[in-house]
Amino acid sequence: MSEKFLVVDHLKLGYEGLFNAAEVYNIIASWFFTKHWDWHEEINMERVTPEGKQIHQIFRPWKSVSDYYKIIMHIKVNMIDVKDVEVEHDGQTLRLNQGKLTILFDGYVLADRNDQWTGKPFTWFFTIIANKYFFRNHYQKMETWIKGDVEDLHGRLKTYLNTFKYTYQS
Repeated sequence: MSEKFLVVDHLKLGYEGLFNAAEVYNIIASWFFTKHWDWHEEINMERVTPEGKQIHQIFRPWKSVSDYYKIIMHIKVNMIDVKDVEVEHDGQTLRLNQGKLTILFDGYVLADRNDQWTGKPFTWFFTIIANKYFFRNHYQKMETWIKGDVEDLHGRLKTYLNTFKYTYQS
């Protein structure tokens, strides 16, 4: 069984105001595409209620960074009470969304990504010793990599939402 190490635990991004839900999705998708991550969209659910739309998305992107390590992100996007609004900006009418947005980021490092070394007791014991003493520098590089990527995506979304907040408010 591969060993999964939690590196980033529930990094939260919260926002309330004007945003474009399609652009938030596109920012996340294009970021993973440009960084050459593989990804799986586990849940993409939209429910319409009298208060507005409830949108729930879960993404599980991963990147195999070596023969032994894989880095994984787990992203939960919740959009609550999303309503379509029209905003006048520089003489143009923009169709935007208004509501609450919460994004949670988790980052993991997966050791022995192909389960090659944990099938037998001796090799399992060897992987524990190797991870602790021999591969420590490699693990630290993977840890730094996943932290940097999570912070980069978090920063891009935060910049987009803050820019939207100050640019389009009347």
